[in-house]
Amino acid sequence: MICRPGPAERARTLAYGVAGGSLTALELPEEIVTAHVAGPGGTPLLLMPTASPVVQSLAHAADLPVTLQITDLAPVPLADRVRGTAWLHGWVTEVPLESRREAAVRISRLHPRSDLLDIGVRIPRPGEEPEWTILSLEIAEVHLQDLWGDCVIEPEDYAEAVPDPFAAVEPSLVSHLDAHHRDELRALFGRRFGDVTPVPDVRAVGLDRFGLRVRCSAPGGPAPFDLRFSFPEPVEDLDALRRAYRHLFHAARHTAA
Repeated sequence: MICRPGPAERARTLAYGVAGGSLTALELPEEIVTAHVAGPGGTPLLLMPTASPVVQSLAHAADLPVTLQITDLAPVPLADRVRGTAWLHGWVTEVPLESRREAAVRISRLHPRSDLLDIGVRIPRPGEEPEWTILSLEIAEVHLQDLWGDCVIEPEDYAEAVPDPFAAVEPSLVSHLDAHHRDELRALFGRRFGDVTPVPDVRAVGLDRFGLRVRCSAPGGPAPFDLRFSFPEPVEDLDALRRAYRHLFHAARHTAA
């Protein structure tokens, strides 16, 4: 049975829109993407200030080759919070007028902003420049580097994959587990390694439909390292997810007893 997400699914999860992104183009400065989400087939939709160099460059070209870098950070305070980085290479174009409202609504679902309400609804007066522009990124190649390794993903595989069903709520779930279930997390470590001295600090750092990832460290011990605990089977909704990690916790406590 498959017990981990594949590369394309992991890339689609990073591109879902929760992790922060930046945009680079040849001979232009790197720009922070104000907000981004994945459109149909995983196509990134990028909210950018109209005054940004990338948007201004599109006034003189139909498209522009760029790289969207998305960096996924653990939602808990750690010395090294980076869980993965995806580089999405391709070409950006401005979303056409007839599609802007739909794109703005899609972005606002994940990143609520009152200043998105006018996009695609109000046509600027002559000489008036809108504050925001939405760009669409046609993907040519995806490079993924994360806790599982380093790989290149073809655009067809990326488009066919779907993100983890918990991508939008995973940060809050991990923060909850880390803040309120430290004893259970240490019990998971103890079930795998037994009693060790000094007692390690075990932190929740990741969660997906296949399992839970924790980071272990101890004063004077080895360098921090991650452990992965797989669920009995993949889960698809929040109730099943809660049952799955509670099953792990119950089994760990039973072993410790």
